[in-house]
Amino acid sequence: MTEQKKDPRPGPPFYITKEQETQLRLAAEKISPSLAITQATTFDEYARQLMVPPAVMELARKAADIRFTTWEIEGIRQLLAPETAGKVPLLRQILLKKLQDDPSHPPYIRVACTGKGDYDDLAQAHGYEVTHDGDYGSPVVLEIWPAQHYSPMHSHGDTTGIVYCIAGQLDVMSYATLDWNAEKRGLVTLTPGVCAWLTKDTYAVHKVYCPLNAGPNPTYGPNGNLILNDTGDFGASFHVYLNEDELSVAVGDSHSRDAFDYIDEVTHEKKQFMTYSDLSWRVLRSVLAQNARNWDR
Repeated sequence: MTEQKKDPRPGPPFYITKEQETQLRLAAEKISPSLAITQATTFDEYARQLMVPPAVMELARKAADIRFTTWEIEGIRQLLAPETAGKVPLLRQILLKKLQDDPSHPPYIRVACTGKGDYDDLAQAHGYEVTHDGDYGSPVVLEIWPAQHYSPMHSHGDTTGIVYCIAGQLDVMSYATLDWNAEKRGLVTLTPGVCAWLTKDTYAVHKVYCPLNAGPNPTYGPNGNLILNDTGDFGASFHVYLNEDELSVAVGDSHSRDAFDYIDEVTHEKKQFMTYSDLSWRVLRSVLAQNARNWDR
């Protein structure tokens, strides 16, 4: 494990001081339309949410009752947990593989609710034989955010969508543009039932972070930043991305959900990410169910 270096400058995920964080949270409580969709408790909050586009509100309404069951939460926590007695759980294996491919930021996991995942083959030990690569551009994705892990700043192009928290806690920072030095517009915390949103014209650029404790012995990279936690704790969000008018577009067009632009955490350059998922929900839920059946044995 690389020891954490002391750096007086604000660090990831948002590179802000405590005072700046407070100001950005206050800004999020005033910005209109509201950055988050939740049950309004004040007149001002109701008015700001009234300005959220109807298409977004409909997506949020349809997702409003989605939650993990208790056994699904515990099962995911066990699959994210660090290696024990020489055994590396499925989701921890995926994190390690993703970190090896891209050590620029601590990885998170995309689960395709439709289609296939890049790492479905890792479930062979659970009885699955998968030889395909994952699909890209799934309109419905479950994202699992290990504690203290985060996404790069990224744009969702011309899509309309929601980021609906279904477990744990997530922080979402909104940016004015896709640029390393972009203006930060506001910071909101999502808990189960609270939803961030985006359209091509509004809040299309953001960064997502799970602020839960990283555990006793996280791993740090050469620059002193955390790259892998030491716990199974996590946040989770349900994402829906709809292309404009749901028209077919060419592969590689970053205006659709097939590809998103993002800012590299190390080089600060704009790059493109094809939206392959890491695992399919069909495989993940089957593994969760199989593990749950073994709990009492």
